Amino acid sequence: MSATMKVAVVLGGTNEERNVSLATGRAVVSALRERGHEVVAVDPAHGAVPPEEEARMLGGAVGADPPGIQDLARLGSSAVGAALADLPAVRRADVVFLALHGEFGEDGTVQGLLDLAGIAYTGSGCLGSAAAFDKRISKELFDYAGVPTPKWTQASAGPREIVEALGLPLVVKPASGGSTVGLSVVRTEAEVKPAMELAARYDDDILCEEFVAGRELTVAVLDGEPLPPVEIIPSHEIYDYECKYSEGLSRYEAPANLSDAQTARLQDLAVLAYEALRQDSYSRVDFRMAEDGSFSCLEANSLPGLTATSLVPKAAAAAGIGFPELCERIARSAMRQAGGVDRG
Repeated sequence: MSATMKVAVVLGGTNEERNVSLATGRAVVSALRERGHEVVAVDPAHGAVPPEEEARMLGGAVGADPPGIQDLARLGSSAVGAALADLPAVRRADVVFLALHGEFGEDGTVQGLLDLAGIAYTGSGCLGSAAAFDKRISKELFDYAGVPTPKWTQASAGPREIVEALGLPLVVKPASGGSTVGLSVVRTEAEVKPAMELAARYDDDILCEEFVAGRELTVAVLDGEPLPPVEIIPSHEIYDYECKYSEGLSRYEAPANLSDAQTARLQDLAVLAYEALRQDSYSRVDFRMAEDGSFSCLEANSLPGLTATSLVPKAAAAAGIGFPELCERIARSAMRQAGGVDRG
């Protein structure tokens, strides 16, 4: 029988993806306890969560919209912040399971703090996290590695230049972040500026890229090996925040209905993207498949969601891996890496 682990699940935080992170964290806490491990929940906004307070502090649905600025302001700045690695619950853990999303969670910051403290943690290292979080850098690395990705413009381009370079419709989004927060699909030149203003609320760097019509597909990569592709069929034009986290607004096919050749090609591209961005342990790579059968890589997620509607658990289930086993494998992978592998 495998040894019991002491795991600190870090979840929540103070950014617009807080609710998603809480949902991921709740699921992971439950799954690891089901496997017999000693688990404590830690919220960077509050510190360790007492077991008797978990239902109150970690409960609630993700919701159709991300939390507003006022809701986040009430939490204050991260009360723990840089002191996260000094918390007794974190120090005592064999491994930290990062269930954070967005800034501070996926951008390499918390990874750097834990590296300096010599604490094992799940997901990619500081460099891989930062590369995947910045979609502009990701696209540059995809291009260099030969991973097809939609055309994009420089940050300094204006609306007219953007439309001339990319055509219409096109996508405007923050260069950093996730869960499609701040993303718009624009169909006229007049819509570009308002879409850029929306994206600028979440990041100073605004990424504009061509809109690729077609099927929405994703491939999870676990310890360097691709899992079966999953197709997402959202009820909206794109797989937006509401479709991602509201039950019944999207359908999923796991595995995706693709030919053997298409599946192999998609999985090969996912692993190539995973390696180009220096991902570790597990990651999820998102694609569009155009009508001509070509694939375009949209982004990679270094800490993909593990909620009830999330894609990595669906891919794992299609490979015969249950959710509690998946969480345990991720945690044990982190411990192995910390034991002798440079996470840099």
